[in-house]
Amino acid sequence: MENVDDDSFVFDEASGEWVSIADAAMLAAKTEDKVEVRDAVGNILTDGDQVTLIKDLTVKGAGQTLKRGTLIKSIRLTGDPQEIDCRFDGIKGLVLRAEFVKKR
Repeated sequence: MENVDDDSFVFDEASGEWVSIADAAMLAAKTEDKVEVRDAVGNILTDGDQVTLIKDLTVKGAGQTLKRGTLIKSIRLTGDPQEIDCRFDGIKGLVLRAEFVKKR
């Protein structure tokens, strides 16, 4: 591997600026670790968002059905682009598919 000096720069197409190689490597590492989770209509979800169900969902093991329009507060991302972790009264460990929710 070559020895890279701190005066080397690369063009970052996302920002449109010249950045040092060290900074570019840090930015690349951060973007690789981040998973993008989208709801049913394409909005990006983040930790702490509120979502609304877009269809009735039967919860396995709880014997309960969550109705369309139910508000789920303070979601958490799981690292899987299709699943979100959330809390709802009387249901522990509720994991919903992102395709069945809409960001509020």
